[in-house]
Amino acid sequence: MARRPISEEERALWQSIAKTATPLKRRRKSEPKPAVATTEKPTPKPKAKAKPAPQSLPLPPATAPAKPHELSHGLSVGIDKRQAERFRGGRLPIEGRIDLHGRTQQQAHDDLRAFLADAHADGKRCVLVITGKGMTASKSGVLKENVPRWLNEPGLRRHVLAFDYAERQHGGEGALYVLLKREREKRR
Repeated sequence: MARRPISEEERALWQSIAKTATPLKRRRKSEPKPAVATTEKPTPKPKAKAKPAPQSLPLPPATAPAKPHELSHGLSVGIDKRQAERFRGGRLPIEGRIDLHGRTQQQAHDDLRAFLADAHADGKRCVLVITGKGMTASKSGVLKENVPRWLNEPGLRRHVLAFDYAERQHGGEGALYVLLKREREKRR
């Protein structure tokens, strides 16, 4: 490929820009040059200010397990995009349901824990948890607020992969789709 000749204007422009450029520092230190016997004293190099050592973050203990991400409505970590869309859209088959209406917080928490443990043990994948919308429009229901928090507790979190509000035909914001983790096969 033939190059066109550079004009004097382009050359002058390049030289003015090149004067403002500073060379990059090398990343690696070059190997020390072998000492040569000379009679002249080497000129001392100006000392550069020492850079502070970079602060490193403390590493967690090797025995501490990594904390799983916190679940929230619609968060779908660990699920492929297509599966997540089907889950959020209510297009996965609902394999079990529990209605927590009329229960105290303690009863609802205990029943939810038992229901999810049984569903997970049975290999169910998607279940519906009906919380209700609450007594009034201005105040949210107690179970509606607490169930997402309960799903993040270690006892329930170990079974749950994701959750999201249900579609209108399944209860809307008064119900949750809960996607359960698959039971891992025990290795021999």
